[in-house]
Amino acid sequence: MNQALKELRDRGLMSQSFGNLEEVFSTPQTFYIGFDPTADSLGVHHLIGLIAAKILQTHGHRPIILVGGATCAIGDPSGKSEERKAISMETVFHNVEKVKEQIGKIVDFSSAAPNAAILVNNYDWYKDYKFLDFIRDVGKKITVNYLMAKENVRKRLEREGSGISFQEFSYGLLQGYDFVHLYNHYGCRVQIAGQDNLGNMVTGQDLLHKMQGADDVCGITWELVTCADGR
Repeated sequence: MNQALKELRDRGLMSQSFGNLEEVFSTPQTFYIGFDPTADSLGVHHLIGLIAAKILQTHGHRPIILVGGATCAIGDPSGKSEERKAISMETVFHNVEKVKEQIGKIVDFSSAAPNAAILVNNYDWYKDYKFLDFIRDVGKKITVNYLMAKENVRKRLEREGSGISFQEFSYGLLQGYDFVHLYNHYGCRVQIAGQDNLGNMVTGQDLLHKMQGADDVCGITWELVTCADGR
């Protein structure tokens, strides 16, 4: 068994996955993990992901740390009982800078090693992406039925008096396209995330197949950190 994957499993940092992980990780890979900077400090659930990223980096793989300057302003419905409260772009940018400082204490950005981490902000590729172009290029590839069948969307639709806005409904497309962008610009073939993000990860896998003909990508998730009452 690949040693990087073995360590993730031994530490309880692998739950569900897709793709041929053993084959892909037989050579050094670029992988990514995303954080939506909704506050100016990360939480313990973010720490779990950074530990996983650090393990993979220690084994020679290159992390891309994606801060969601754009997706943070949209809001991920995964695991949420109600829509995330809107925050200003000024607050988002402030949070991004603070979060960068914390991440840099765990993941290596500064060394000259070939697998030194890269930090990217998805606001940089969405800020000039015209809405009509995005709907034509990306939205055309994924059906409404497909998105409605996702567990995170379905649970919100089934919850009485809740529902979901188009803003949040579009989140899966944005996060899915992040994978396409990083694949095209950095050769990134792997995404790692908490288990609640599996649906969005698979959307990225599907978009890569439909837009790039790519069938060599993988995803790894870990179980979520929960409170004593199971939340």
